Amino acid sequence: MRLVVAASSAGTIFEWYDFFIYGTLASIIGRTFFPAGNQTLQLLLVWAGFAIGFGFRPLGAILFGYFGDKLGRKYTFLATVTLMGIATAGVGLVPSAETIGLAAPFTIIALRILQGLALGGEYGGATIYVSEHAAPKRRGFFTGFIQASVVGGFVLSVIVVLSTRFLIPADVFNAWAWRIPFLLSLVLLGISLWMRLKLNESPVFRQMQEEGEIAGNPFIESMTYPGNGKRIFVALFGVTGGLTTIWYTAFFSSLSFLNGPMRVDPTTSEIVVGAAGLVSMPFFVLFGRLSDRIGRKKPIIWGYALTLLLLFPAFWAMGGLANPGLSKAAEVAPVVVAGPDCSYDPFAKVQKTQCGRLLEDLTSAGIPYELGKSDTVSLTIGDTPAPLATYSWDDAKARRAMLAEWLGAQGYDLETQRPPLANLLGIFCVLLVMGALSGATYGTVAALLAEMFPARIRYSSMSIPYHIGAGYFGGFLPLIASYIVARSGNAYAGLWYTWVFVAIAFVVGIWGIPSGPPRDFSDEDADIAA
Repeated sequence: MRLVVAASSAGTIFEWYDFFIYGTLASIIGRTFFPAGNQTLQLLLVWAGFAIGFGFRPLGAILFGYFGDKLGRKYTFLATVTLMGIATAGVGLVPSAETIGLAAPFTIIALRILQGLALGGEYGGATIYVSEHAAPKRRGFFTGFIQASVVGGFVLSVIVVLSTRFLIPADVFNAWAWRIPFLLSLVLLGISLWMRLKLNESPVFRQMQEEGEIAGNPFIESMTYPGNGKRIFVALFGVTGGLTTIWYTAFFSSLSFLNGPMRVDPTTSEIVVGAAGLVSMPFFVLFGRLSDRIGRKKPIIWGYALTLLLLFPAFWAMGGLANPGLSKAAEVAPVVVAGPDCSYDPFAKVQKTQCGRLLEDLTSAGIPYELGKSDTVSLTIGDTPAPLATYSWDDAKARRAMLAEWLGAQGYDLETQRPPLANLLGIFCVLLVMGALSGATYGTVAALLAEMFPARIRYSSMSIPYHIGAGYFGGFLPLIASYIVARSGNAYAGLWYTWVFVAIAFVVGIWGIPSGPPRDFSDEDADIAA
């Protein structure tokens, strides 16, 4: 069992490392492959590429779920980890947009699609493989290691990036050495294949082979099996829709929040978020083990309820600790923008109106603002009107320098932040709370989903709703949340995306997640049958 858990967890860590390294190096990816005059647009293009990979996860779940239910668990997730390793290394070999033009971003998107397909098959394979080796009373504990491995992949990506930056001069890293973490995936692929080739096929699948119970068409049967419609609905909206948005908010949104609006030094924020992720990994195993004793439903519902209560306060606290000067200035000297046709399009290279350009400059600087009404364009910082008559409307660099000077005079600190140790410890504690909430909602899920579906179509049935939820609800979170922030000028507005999905999951989860002690799937189980 130790070998089963170790090999499956290590492979999952490596595969998620491959997928997350793109997000960890988002700023460099943007400069290299998605150059644009608008910094906000550049970031949105990077997150769009991130989302595309997630968008193809459901297709990967259908494809590899079919093979997993037809040909076996072991060889299917050997194929997924191989595809992921090759695609990730490919990102590190693609020339920049400056060298090959539009072929660069299109190639990156194609590789992200391959990564998404691979990841769509990986999670179901690893979790089912472990769960089918474990007894119900130990299943949450053992599969909790797989859940923790997802965080492990993120932490490993941060550690590798930080180590590379530490060992290599900054100019060299930014020029080409950022590719090393991508190429490292080939080494991780070799280790993962070596470990997984030592494993045997799942005993449940071997028994189905011996008894001739292999599904004819797993995808069709997943859609038509009695009661599966409700189970898939609950798995999608009551389980994965909530837990994935919590997870990406806890780790990716927090990192983007600290690096962006709060202006924290990237290395500092990566260390704090990575350390919080590392320390929070045991929560996933602990809650998985707890679910073996009290059932799968209670930790998930508790986690949802606490997230709804603590999400906004946690980020408010983190913002105040990361950049107290900015938070104080926003209270004492709020920024108000007014004017005709005062709207901002984050996807436009050049804003059509003067007011739109002013909003773009404020958004790029991470400055919250309010919109007022006026026949002429105006900017007020506290009680002081800005002299827009001298504003360099057609020179983005010059006007942003002027804006920074005006804001600085009113107490806004636009310098790179390196918070004192006490503040960093406070941020770490906030992130640890978010990590614990993610552990409560995520640590039990592998066991829960494996128990919700019949063995003959388990790979397909659990992978499809999981990857639709994780791929679309969670994977598009950074893009949509960043867009909401850009349009509203409020650094915290994107959190409403997470809050709404968690609220939906809370209601659906109370209604549909099976209660009681852990148990294997049974058609007679009244809690999960239609």
